[in-house]
Order: sequence, then C-alpha cells, then structure tokens
Amino acid sequence: MEFSELGINEKVLKAISELGYEQSTPIQEQVIPHIIADAGDLVALAQTGTGKTAAFGLPLLEKIKPEEKYTQVLILCPTRELCLQSYNFLVSYAKYLKKIKIVAVYGGVGIQQQISELKSGVHIIVATPGRLLDLMKRNIADISRINYFVLDEADIMLDMGFKDELDAIFVESGVHRQVLLFSATMPAEVAAIASGYMKNPAEIVIGGKNAGTDTIEHKYFMVHARDKYLALKRLVDFHPEIYGIIFCRTRISTQEIAEKMIKDGYDAEALHGDLSQVQREYVMQKFREKNIQLLIATDVAARGLDVDDLTHIIHYDLPDKSEIYSHRSGRTGRIGRKGISYAIINLKEKNKLKYIERFIKREITEAKVPGGREICEHQLMHLIDRAKTVKVDYEQIAPYMPVIEEKLASLDREELLQHFVSLEFNRFLTYYKNSKDLSPVLSRDNSRERSRDLSRDKSRDRNRDRSRDNSRDGRQRSSKNEDSTQFLDLSINLGKQDRITPPDLIGLINQSTRSRHIKIGRIDINMNTSRIQIEESSFNEVVEALDDFTFKNRKIQIKIEGNTRGKKNERKARTRRQAARKKKKKDSSYS
Repeated sequence: MEFSELGINEKVLKAISELGYEQSTPIQEQVIPHIIADAGDLVALAQTGTGKTAAFGLPLLEKIKPEEKYTQVLILCPTRELCLQSYNFLVSYAKYLKKIKIVAVYGGVGIQQQISELKSGVHIIVATPGRLLDLMKRNIADISRINYFVLDEADIMLDMGFKDELDAIFVESGVHRQVLLFSATMPAEVAAIASGYMKNPAEIVIGGKNAGTDTIEHKYFMVHARDKYLALKRLVDFHPEIYGIIFCRTRISTQEIAEKMIKDGYDAEALHGDLSQVQREYVMQKFREKNIQLLIATDVAARGLDVDDLTHIIHYDLPDKSEIYSHRSGRTGRIGRKGISYAIINLKEKNKLKYIERFIKREITEAKVPGGREICEHQLMHLIDRAKTVKVDYEQIAPYMPVIEEKLASLDREELLQHFVSLEFNRFLTYYKNSKDLSPVLSRDNSRERSRDLSRDKSRDRNRDRSRDNSRDGRQRSSKNEDSTQFLDLSINLGKQDRITPPDLIGLINQSTRSRHIKIGRIDINMNTSRIQIEESSFNEVVEALDDFTFKNRKIQIKIEGNTRGKKNERKARTRRQAARKKKKKDSSYS
C-alpha cells in the first residue's frame, strides 16, 4: 500500500519519499490507521526490522500540536543505540515540520545538554528508562501530560531488568495517555504490562506470536564441544560472501573467538560490554560500512545495531531464553530478503533446541558441517565468479598490457588458468587437505558422550575464569598448536600504557608485513612492552617489517630476548637494514 493511502500529510510524505520509502510494510499498514484514528491502546507484535519505528513515528508526528509547548509524546527504548536510532528516524521524518521539537535523552553522556534542551520545551522525548527517571527526579522531564506513550522493543527492555523503572515511569505518565507497546515476542512479562497498564488494548500480530519469519532458514550443526571453533571456521569458509553476526553467551568467549578469528585471517571484530562507548561506536560503524565481515557479539552489546542486509546469524552459544534466539535470528531475513540462522551445538544442547522450535513455531533442521572438499569447491567457484564479474578499466590497464603479455607469454591458456587459481586458492587446499569429519560418532551409551561434553564444558569454564584473571594483567594465551611450529620471542616498545590490546598487536603485524598468514603464538602485554611469539619461518620478515614502523604515533623498537636463534636472525636482519640505508643514502647523494 502507498503511504499516501494511509492518511500521512504531504510534508511527511515528502520527507519519507526522499528517504526512499515507497510501499508500506504489513505492520505499518495496520498500525498507522489505528494511531491516526485514536483507536486506543495497542499491542503490536512483529519481528525486528519490519518497520516498527515508522509505524508509530509517522502517525505520531501528525498528532503533535506545535503551538503547545509541553511534552506530548514519550518513546521509551531499551538502549542508547536504539534511542539514538529512533531519534534520528523521527528527525528525518519531521524534516519539513520545522516547529516540532524532538530530543533524545540517554545515559553514558553528559546530562547538562539534555537538561538545557528539555527546559526549552520539547514535543517528543525519545529516552532510555534510567536517564529519563533521573531527569524526572530532578523535575526536569515532565511526562504528566503526555498523550502517547510508546514502549519500543518492550521484551528487550524487560529482559534487561528495567521493570522497576517502567513501573515508576508509568505511575508519573498520567491516565489520559494512549499506550502503544511494540515487541518482537510476547513473554509473560510483556503480557503483564499489557494487563496492568493498558486499557483493553487492541492486538496486531505480524507473522504469528513468537514466530520466526518465513524468510529465515534455520539449521543446526552438532559437533563435539572441542570442535565448535573448527565448525565455525568451516561454516564461514563455506560462505565466502557471508556478512553476519556470531553470537556468544559471555564477554570472555566473545573476545576469545574474535581474537582467534582475527589471528586466523578473518575480517572480524568483537562487540561486548567491556568496550568503551567510543570503541563500541567505532566497531559498529565499521560493521555497518562493511569494513568488517563478521561481528562476534554478546546479545546485550548487539542490541543497538540495526543492519538490514545481514546474510547470516550464527549462534556459537545457544541463548538461555528462546526469546533471545528469536531476536538474534530476526536480524537476518529482513525486508523480504532471505536469511540464514545457524546454531552450532554439542550433544547436551539438543533438548534446548526443542524448546526453541516450539517457541518460534518452526523446525530447525539438522545439517552436516561442510567437509574440506566442499569448502574448496565453494571457494574456487567464488573466486571464478569474482574474476568473471570484476569491472575492467581497459583504459587504465592498457599501458601495462604489453609488459604483462610478455611476462605471461611462456604460459598456455590452461597453465595461465592454473596459476591464476592457485594464487588465491592454495591456502584452502593446503589447510583442508586432510581435514576430518566433525560430525560426532554417537556411541550406544549417549549419556556417556554427554557427560564427556559436560565435563569438557566445565573444564572450559574453569579455563575461562583463569583467562579472565590473566586478561586483567594484559596477558592473552594463544590456543595450543596442533602442529610442531617453532616460535621465537619478539619484544616491542608498546604496552598497557599505550592502551594496546592483543588484536592491536596482531593488526600491527598484519599491517606491517601486509600478510594475514603469519602464525602468532602467545602474546604477553606488560606496562611498557609487549612480548609476541612469531613462527620461526616468518621471524625475519616480521623483524624487518617492524623495524622503524610507526604505529599509533609511536616508532616501533624491537628487542630479541632469551633465544639464540632469534638474536642471530635479528642481527642478520639488522645488518641487511643498515646496508640498505647506506645504499639509499649513497644513491641520494649521487642524485
């Protein structure tokens, strides 16, 4: 349906047309007329990404009386990111409604600017519960006369523990307001709000209560607990164009998986609660702009991230609540696109899937982790497709073609294709050459198998506790090497005082050597220095690349300690560098 058919005024229609809005979504078609007609309280259930913000935002702008200088609409959001997201949408919708004033109030930033804006008089407040309650206690935010009270992502708000704040805000919001509750799921806590604070609310359900969207394909992969990371890598390698979020249960596992993936050459970053707000926004922006392909995140940290074109959601750890699985999966398959939700589980988690299936009213089908041959075939075809569809700038490359043709003249067509394929493809062939099948072989006594996985999980949790203590000292241990790789120690003049992290050091080596395939062992970060283990075969390359390299405005200084071979290699490298400098100086003097 066209937005013009829903009763939206011309100025708002002009603004949303410039934003590219043409056809309304199902939830917008039902919610917008309900609000415009003042048809009473409303509970609207729909998955994330179905257009809920426009569903309540567009008609509420119609209801504002600009000449009345009091707060007429309150929109409550669970996180600062969602708060800012809703605020930005509303501001863009109201582009040509110059007299309507909208303000966002949220924690994590200075409160004085928000106080000043509220004192000047606002029509719409978009807020997080904690900061709004603070401003209400200071008698700055007055919501006693609001006409419309919107609870956006109500299930997330309650899941985050805002029940007491919501109760206090409802008490102060008066009795003449229309309550509009939007949620992806309808757990008992949301139903309690509907019955306790709303008057005979109408209910609009898009896709069925607590149902997964039809555009999402749900699969699970069962492996031994010890093989979960290997399975994750295979799934990512099997989908070369993946753009998705990998969900972990804890901050520690999120950081661990992110560090492993970065170390193994993937475009990945971690997003969790230990990051500062500046770091969070930086990572989220990189992900939105597709400068990174994979985001490894906790549920809470990812709640402010709104991206429409995710291809995959991977549940590295299943959540404790079925509602959270539904929220995670709903981040893909948006706006009619196809999406994929993968769960990597061990034997003891099979029963948890049954509860999730009942909740989302969808079957989660079992699939086998791809084998090495399948992965190599997918990667090869992806490479060929990229080469076939790449845009060729004939004018730019024309001057180089004679030299290129001369250099490749000795290769016939078949040899040229083989060399081209091998250039990018050899590392996958080598890595997966003797790869094992990750599917668990079930014994007759499944309970014995489950108990083994349970003991492994407990052991892993104990190791994580120790890792937490180590990380406070800035020490990160690498995973055990399955091969017999020899490592040499390298010390550089960056440490805790430089706010350096293991991913920073891995990035430094990747950046300086222009390679993502150097094996790195243990990383120890001290106050002024960091010690890194580098595989012996790449040691000279790393030493030469880091010498006099500048990172975070610091010139890198190298020190080789405690290893005769390392010192010998470093002396050789230093001699070569000195010779190169003398030659450069000599050449410049002649010129």
